[in-house]
Amino acid sequence: MEQVVAETIKVEVCYALAARQELVKLQLPEGATLGQALEASGLLQKYPEIDLKKNKFGIFAKLSKVDAVLRDRDRVEIYRPLIADPKEVRKQRAAEGKVMKKGAGDTDAEG
Repeated sequence: MEQVVAETIKVEVCYALAARQELVKLQLPEGATLGQALEASGLLQKYPEIDLKKNKFGIFAKLSKVDAVLRDRDRVEIYRPLIADPKEVRKQRAAEGKVMKKGAGDTDAEG
């Protein structure tokens, strides 16, 4: 009688912190989901700020849901929430640039 061996896949779970990156290599059963990889990585326990409902996740920089099925050699990425809204930052930089240009013009008018 032939013995059935469950197929496994190798994946990495990556969490980038401000100062360093955590990378956990796992071997999971074929058909495992992104959520199962997160649980198996131990990163959810190590970093309680990771929230399955709030954080975003991806596979090789492509946003994915926790029920996404993984393939062999996938890299699961845990994204931190943005500290500042990129649109707001651009608006602030643009406003500062206008102020600087006005200020530079004023000194020429005095001389």
